[in-house]
Amino acid sequence: HVRWQGWIKPGRLFMLARQTIFIVSLISVFAILIFVEVGEQPLFGAIKKASKNPGNLALRGGSDRSTSTAASMADSENPVLSCPVFPRFDAIKAEHVVPGIKKLIGDNEKMLSDLEAELKSKDYKMDVLSLIEKLEVLGDELGRSWGAIKHLESTKDNEALRKAVEETQPELVKFNMKVSQREPIYKAFKLIKDSPQYASLSVARKRIVDSNLLEAELAGIALEGEKKERFNQIQQELAALSTQFSNNVLDCTKAFTVRLTTKEEVAGLPESALGLGAQTAKTKGDADATAEAGPWVFTLDAPSFLPVMKHAKDRKLREKLYFAYNTRASESSGSRPEGGKSLDNSEVIKQILSLKQEKAALLGKRHFADVSTATKMATLESAMELMEKLRASSYAPAEKELKDLQEFAAKQGFSEELKPWDVTFYAERQLEAEYAFNEEELRPYFALPRVLEGLFGLAKRLFDVDVVKADVTVPVWDPEVQFWQINRDGKPVAYFYLDPYSRPAEKRGGAWMDEVAGRSTVLADKAGGVRLPVAHMVCNQSPPVGGAPSLMTFREVETLFHEFGHALQHMLTTQTEGLVAGIRGVEWDAVEQPSQFMENWCYDYPTIEKLAVHHESGAKLPKELFDKVKAAKNFRAATMMLRQLQFAVTDLQLHSDFDPKGTASVHDKYREVAKTFQVMQPLAEDRFLCGFSHIFAGGYSAGYYSYKWAEVLSADCFGAFEEAGLADDAKVQEIGRKFRDTILAKGGGEDPNEVFKAFRGRAPTPDALLRHSGLTSAAV
Repeated sequence: HVRWQGWIKPGRLFMLARQTIFIVSLISVFAILIFVEVGEQPLFGAIKKASKNPGNLALRGGSDRSTSTAASMADSENPVLSCPVFPRFDAIKAEHVVPGIKKLIGDNEKMLSDLEAELKSKDYKMDVLSLIEKLEVLGDELGRSWGAIKHLESTKDNEALRKAVEETQPELVKFNMKVSQREPIYKAFKLIKDSPQYASLSVARKRIVDSNLLEAELAGIALEGEKKERFNQIQQELAALSTQFSNNVLDCTKAFTVRLTTKEEVAGLPESALGLGAQTAKTKGDADATAEAGPWVFTLDAPSFLPVMKHAKDRKLREKLYFAYNTRASESSGSRPEGGKSLDNSEVIKQILSLKQEKAALLGKRHFADVSTATKMATLESAMELMEKLRASSYAPAEKELKDLQEFAAKQGFSEELKPWDVTFYAERQLEAEYAFNEEELRPYFALPRVLEGLFGLAKRLFDVDVVKADVTVPVWDPEVQFWQINRDGKPVAYFYLDPYSRPAEKRGGAWMDEVAGRSTVLADKAGGVRLPVAHMVCNQSPPVGGAPSLMTFREVETLFHEFGHALQHMLTTQTEGLVAGIRGVEWDAVEQPSQFMENWCYDYPTIEKLAVHHESGAKLPKELFDKVKAAKNFRAATMMLRQLQFAVTDLQLHSDFDPKGTASVHDKYREVAKTFQVMQPLAEDRFLCGFSHIFAGGYSAGYYSYKWAEVLSADCFGAFEEAGLADDAKVQEIGRKFRDTILAKGGGEDPNEVFKAFRGRAPTPDALLRHSGLTSAAV
């Protein structure tokens, strides 16, 4: 899940105004019928300098070109204003945000004015290389600084930082509007597009020209007078509402805890869950809490919530947590203690949808779905067509899965009709019975250090790169954050941070990857050099408990592989145009392709046997146990397919044919879609949409279908390895290098359809996805 933290997204200058916040992915799907929320190394030759004095690294991208050399003492002490490619995460505080960002906005406004003056003096005629280079410099430092701030807001949340972000955000939106709606830049790109020069441009430069023109149009470049004023006002309002939505979800998640004191209340919970529950209880004031005797505190954070839903025998406990999770930030959440501001996101959603509908109308579009898909591979119609194909292959199998589960529960003595809080519990028992294992058996074999060793070994095998502890010391935002370096042919090509553990008191849920700095030759500190990519990966897996390392669930292993796939596309890019290097400029419905591709290797035993080693005995994961895991991969796959399709179709319909001012609520629409896409209907009280941060606080508005669209691509890519033979190491390495040199290397510099064809030799089909899911392709 890729998250764009910064407001200055370098890959598409004009995209800033089109999206009210940058692309955020806060959600991951875990377990059966449970939805849980789930960004270069500096220049060569400066690495050793960084290790001596990382906080004052002189690698500031374009900053030396955009700021005065005579900085005030206050400025020199503000880490927001001295943001190297390795940001001073440990030094940035709330009091630095407002003065720092305002100063950077002022610097960038001057750069923008200077560029416009130059364009006007030349009748808007500028060589494409010069224009692209100037735009790459424009906003680089501001984007990286704001990205560091937003990252801290997600991983070290506190009230002071929130208020500073909220105060600064309108100024950033206003600046983004200025950039995206500046006619001199648009006219310069239009002249290039209409000139003979355009035909001779590289594919990547054509993509930059085309995408900037399109994004300018989607940012309201053609609007005038009151319409432009209203458009900009909408952008401001959407930014504020998006932040409000996200904060409401986070605050409601943090506010809920349940404290249990008797063994009867925690019956069925595994040792790992009890250990985490006792550890959480200690943080809440129960200094003597133990895993054996309690008390235990459980929260709505995934590592705490999911074990309860899977294993707790107490049905009332499961029901309580289910309702708490699925009614977060709804009418039942009340108001904030300070100021009485409502925590209910239902009204926030209506306002967001109304504003997006109005925005689409101003742009001359049928609806917001057309605005969203204008920069994607799919259209509304082609996305819905794929969703229906997948539904047709999944619905009947899902009906059978529910029937089988009800019958299984009855054999266990459960005589009532299954409720949503029963499904996961009995599905886990059914899984144990049919495949003779439970996920808790796997935990001891998946200690994070060994999992990382195996993951990095796979990267070596497939892509011929070495992942090693970085040879630089950099500031981090938490003591548990790790810092790694990727080498190719013995030389560093990228760096990344890894923040693995859940910290529910300060860290948003889910898992994501974001860029810290992008690959760039323009922003190198010397001619012929390159600024290498820097990324960060954030997970929320089970933390170490009782002196043992972090023991991961199998799904947490998959999540780690997923985020590493995103990071690899950012870090292994060879694209020379910085504006479309790595994940920049990649169509959003293709951006999940490398991440979902990497997940497939979790079901390859030669890969898993290298990382699945018992943390105490040193024994490898038994092959027979792995075979059970692999056999169980498609357990209730149709049900999970339908659930994802429901999210996607609800999203598309809310942003196309739904009237937010009508009598029907968004929750009515959710239930309407469920009639076609679910075999178990949601409860009337279900308020899942109030926590759907993907589409209301992120970049997936009318774009959640992208997960399935990209899954078609990723499954088809993995099919190339299967066809060659996963046991044929020479073939696997050959195809792995080809994947590296196409899917991972090209970035946003080529059309993703053409990049796919360069790897696969043909257009993609959904056959591999349906096969991997154990579903028939007869309906496709």
